[in-house]
Amino acid sequence: MFLHSVNLWNLAFYALMVFMATLGLWDVFFGFEENKCSMSYMFEYPEYQKIELPKKLAKRYPAYELYLYGEGSYAEEHKVLPLTGIPVLFLPGNAGSYKQVRSIGSIALRKAEDIDFKYHFDFFSVNFNEELVALYGGSLQKQTKFVHECIKTILKLYKGQEFAPKSVAIIGHSMGGLVARALLTLKNFKQDLINLLITQATPHVAPVMPLDRFITDFYMTVNNYWILNAKHINLTTLSVAGGFRDYQVRSGLTFLPKLSHHTSALSVVSSAVPKTWVSTDHLSIVWCKQLQLTTIRAFFDLIDADTKQITQNPKKKLSVLNHHFIRHPAKHFEENPSIISDLTGTSMWVPVKVSKWTYVAYNESDKIYFTFPLANHRKIYTHVYCQSTMLDTNSWIFGCINSTSMCRQGVDLSWKAELLPTIKSLTLRLQDYPSLSHLVVYVPSIHGSKFVVDCEFFKKETRSIQLPVTHLFSFGLSSRKVILNTSGLFYNIELLNFGQIYQAFKINVVSKCSGVKEITSIYRLHIPWSYEDSLTIAQVPSSTEISVKLHIAQPENDSHVALLKMYTSSDCQYEVTVKTSFSQILGQVVRFHGGALPAYVISSILLAYGGQLYSLFSTGHCLEYAAMLDKEAKPYKVDPFVIMVKFLLGYKWFKEYWDMLLLPELDAIVLTSQSMCFPLVSLILFLFGTCTAYWGGLLSSTSVRLLSSLWLTLKRPSELPKDMKIISPDLPILTVILIIVSWTTCGAFAILLTYLYYVFKIVHLQASLTTFKNSQTVNPKHSRRSEKKSNHHKDSTVHHLRLSASDAEDSLRMHSTVINLLTWIVLLSMPSLIYWLKNLRYYFKLNPDPCKPLAFILIPTMAVLGNTYTASIKSSKLLKTTSQFPLPLAVGVIAFGSAHLYRVPCLVFIPLLLHALCNFM
Repeated sequence: MFLHSVNLWNLAFYALMVFMATLGLWDVFFGFEENKCSMSYMFEYPEYQKIELPKKLAKRYPAYELYLYGEGSYAEEHKVLPLTGIPVLFLPGNAGSYKQVRSIGSIALRKAEDIDFKYHFDFFSVNFNEELVALYGGSLQKQTKFVHECIKTILKLYKGQEFAPKSVAIIGHSMGGLVARALLTLKNFKQDLINLLITQATPHVAPVMPLDRFITDFYMTVNNYWILNAKHINLTTLSVAGGFRDYQVRSGLTFLPKLSHHTSALSVVSSAVPKTWVSTDHLSIVWCKQLQLTTIRAFFDLIDADTKQITQNPKKKLSVLNHHFIRHPAKHFEENPSIISDLTGTSMWVPVKVSKWTYVAYNESDKIYFTFPLANHRKIYTHVYCQSTMLDTNSWIFGCINSTSMCRQGVDLSWKAELLPTIKSLTLRLQDYPSLSHLVVYVPSIHGSKFVVDCEFFKKETRSIQLPVTHLFSFGLSSRKVILNTSGLFYNIELLNFGQIYQAFKINVVSKCSGVKEITSIYRLHIPWSYEDSLTIAQVPSSTEISVKLHIAQPENDSHVALLKMYTSSDCQYEVTVKTSFSQILGQVVRFHGGALPAYVISSILLAYGGQLYSLFSTGHCLEYAAMLDKEAKPYKVDPFVIMVKFLLGYKWFKEYWDMLLLPELDAIVLTSQSMCFPLVSLILFLFGTCTAYWGGLLSSTSVRLLSSLWLTLKRPSELPKDMKIISPDLPILTVILIIVSWTTCGAFAILLTYLYYVFKIVHLQASLTTFKNSQTVNPKHSRRSEKKSNHHKDSTVHHLRLSASDAEDSLRMHSTVINLLTWIVLLSMPSLIYWLKNLRYYFKLNPDPCKPLAFILIPTMAVLGNTYTASIKSSKLLKTTSQFPLPLAVGVIAFGSAHLYRVPCLVFIPLLLHALCNFM
């Protein structure tokens, strides 16, 4: 029946939408690099020592605990308090375990052992009982207050020590990072209690899925506080994102707001972090060895030698984080590095006058200084580039001032260099250093190792090549290409017209080399407006494909150009081709807007629901759900209104009226402020939503038929109801019981029970109709008499009719649509139910409960609708008005629910309530 109501063209369209959605989902969940993180291992058995909390505190938070991490002898020694180290508190995120601290805790312990425990860190971890705080925000404030108490408890453990800490460092994973930021919003919290905050894969900008108002209110409170008090917040904060491997929290959500007067915040993607250079998924970011090593190196460099605690100097903290997480010069961190270095000793000084130079060092017995006079080169070239494959941390490149052939002291230019996976490189613009007479490259005496040093002088225009990207709607059918003919070591490919998150490309780099020997090249995608670079290492000659897409759109006032930086070999020729990747564009749509899909699905169902109600009013019959979906679910019925309202809100007078009516901010404006408006994205989502509504309707219709068949197998065949009582004797009792359940336990639980009751009623009606049709096939004469008798009774009072087969079919069509709407309400309320079930041993009643108000209205509404038939409402005076409500509500769902999903059920229940009232009016 369901498939018969859809023509083949529409079926083909829905199949195409499934294919496109699959492409997008594939890109999000599988279209990324393999996991290159090394696992971090413990060398001794990990132990978690439970810290005893004050009795009042333990009673107030029975589900939460505080632990100290340790291994081997360290764990044994620290079972006797007080402690003597530097406290670090780890906060797990959504469904996270306190045991996730073991990776970074173990690495810190190994590092402390290497320096004979001159300094060491004590890693504490909070047990939040693996609460689902990303889905239910009611416990976020409670977690924040508990962390405040934990910090005070931790600092008491160091009382009486010579170098007792006055503050703690915090590492927050996922929602744990947001809880850490929320500490500053507490009334009695002193900002000095935190000296450093590092967050890992924390969605700072907005919740991933805004499923209840408690989450959005919490975000608003935290972000507004940090923005309004930015001048007074001195807390150094680092946010690290996982990149495209993390499909749970997209990296764009992790970037802290950039404020001109708040410079102590850094945001970076793990693929851009020096010595890490890998993308991490949402869980591996806490155990990825490369990233945890970088973090621990930063922690040890942050120690103040005088206090033996983390420094209180904000400039030093920011310098350390920049050194380890943003740009690493291939040297150990120094707070005040010496700019002038002595170039003395028994060394050879070798002048080099050529513009391009390579030196292969192997078993060098003497130190060598290679000097490059700059006077002649300045006349011809604009830049100099040098690179070395020796990745030690010693100074290797200097500048001589007013020298003839050699100098005793030189300017240490090594601090200007940058570390890459296989080389350390330096690019200097000659006019920035007018006082330098010579460039000096230092080659130390080495034994048994081999490395290569290259230098070349060049004009900027010969190494900067513009490559306009292909158009969004070229669908990968066209491409643009550049060929690098010159034998240079370094090129900048400027990707023109690339700066939006809906753009996605595949860049193919083909290298052809003259020699047979394999050489390493590095291709680095550099995004100048955010730290989200990614590196690809290729063994040339080869053909390498690079995916190019953004986490953060280019700001309006930013004129920088995205670059593909190529560290190449002079023996090779490179061909760079760019073309649009349609599958990755769909992936970006899913990645950035997939959370809004439920709103578009429900909007489509509401339009079909309104069409069914109107057909019942105008013709007396209810059409099939699939047919009404094809007829009514059109994007032009919804999108133009949203676009028009967004346009009008740009006018002050309209905004004043809007605020006067106490209407919430339009979700489209919220998305625009986050640079998330794609061209035609609403149309694409509407088509995906209609497709999902169609296949969801097919699934629910098939499920009802299967359940009715099972019912007929287990029970005696049912008959169609002899009369259509709207309120049966047991209905008020059932309604009261469900409302009591909602009040005393969890609103979502009561909604689920109401849903199951409604499904049971529909399955029973389907079983009765199937029985009637079977009996009609067996005994057609008896069936015709029954039908005539039923039709004869239609002249009497509606509430005492015997239901006819045609009325039963109409009712089932209407009920199938209501089931689809109710299914989405249940799905959107499910997170709070899961949270309640998980914490049932601690709390019998969910408080606060986001679904309780909705449950109180929905329970009696669905109880009445479960006994509602089309025959009982087709003559209602309210039916016409009811049929007109779904259209504006479908618009409202998109306008106010796409970025605030918790609002959607509140809009859906309105037509359901009016539908139920049609029985009485």
